[in-house]
Amino acid sequence: MVDDSRAQRLIFQRHLQGWGYETTEAASGEDALDLCGKTHFDLVLSDWMMPGMNGLQFCQKFRAQKNEFYSYFILLTTKNDKTAVAEGLNVGADDFLTKPVSTMELRARISAGERLLDMEREVRKTLQQLQQVHDALERDLQEARKLQHALIRERFREFGRSQLAFLLQSSGHVGGDLVGAFRISDNRIGVYSIDVSGHGVAAAMLSARISALFSEGAQSQNIAFSHDRVSGETTACSPAQVAARMNDLMLAEMETETYLTLAYADLDLVTGRASIVQAGHPHPAVQRKGGNVEFVGMGGLPVGLIPQASYSSFDVILGPGDRLFLYSDGITECQNTLDQEFGQDRLGRMMESLVMSCGLDFLDSLKWQLGKWAGKDEFSDDVSGVIIEFNDYAPSDTMRPKGLIT
Repeated sequence: MVDDSRAQRLIFQRHLQGWGYETTEAASGEDALDLCGKTHFDLVLSDWMMPGMNGLQFCQKFRAQKNEFYSYFILLTTKNDKTAVAEGLNVGADDFLTKPVSTMELRARISAGERLLDMEREVRKTLQQLQQVHDALERDLQEARKLQHALIRERFREFGRSQLAFLLQSSGHVGGDLVGAFRISDNRIGVYSIDVSGHGVAAAMLSARISALFSEGAQSQNIAFSHDRVSGETTACSPAQVAARMNDLMLAEMETETYLTLAYADLDLVTGRASIVQAGHPHPAVQRKGGNVEFVGMGGLPVGLIPQASYSSFDVILGPGDRLFLYSDGITECQNTLDQEFGQDRLGRMMESLVMSCGLDFLDSLKWQLGKWAGKDEFSDDVSGVIIEFNDYAPSDTMRPKGLIT
């Protein structure tokens, strides 16, 4: 209770303590502000007209304090014009009482304040519970992110003298992009770049399911191989067949409205012939040894949208020193602060400028330039890619993956 009149304070004290409230008095706005800086009060009842700091000024300074809990503020005034009420509301008053104060009205206004404070406490309690749930989800998503990135067991692999490097950065904790490679035979490897539509947990779960379809451990479980149950013979499917089989599987067995885009290459490490399917994915980029970049492919339908969709493969011949880049649209569609997309042409020019960079250095430089374009380190879409650097193949080379473990 803030009032320069001791008589008024005594009247309010008698009523409020009679109703069961604990009260504290202040004879000025300055004294009240000092008390409020040391103690939390659920409700402040302040006179407007006081010498020195008046009630309006006190209310304004009181609201400027950083208080953990809310306080209900009632101004006592002889003013009843709308301008004064608006002025009081603007500085943070919750309610007004006109002098002389009616006992019944005082009780009713305080009861209204109590109801608001009770709601504030319930909201605070609910927010605390939500924060606990959020913290638990945050921990789970952090672990999910680690597990998703563990799907790329190495960021760098060598097959003979040819090299592969991988990039995967989710726009959130987890994402729907996926890149990887596996052996088809001693002289051939399968390389893929996948972009599941959407973001978040649903996309991440589907990408994890898809990653199991390209298992390197057992060809019988890899969708890129066809297994004859009669003869027991296992043969590699063409890239077009791989896309068609994935399309049929998603529509028949995966009850989801999500689809994906795919670029899959079957690369012969001896001849440099890469047979590729492009299923709704951005055009693969081929960079020749001299630095020139060409984008190949004719587009194609995404996977998981249309039953019995037709896909076709095309061939690219890589020479020693050439490289093939499969990437998601998170790169070409990355926007800057002016909502301009990075685009295929800009990607081509950037690759030409990085012709002397190889493997992980190339991908790290690409990501840095992409972040510079976007004006931030975090991207609005998942960013992923795999760079295949082809070199002469020697039969004596050990065909084993090696490199950095993520």
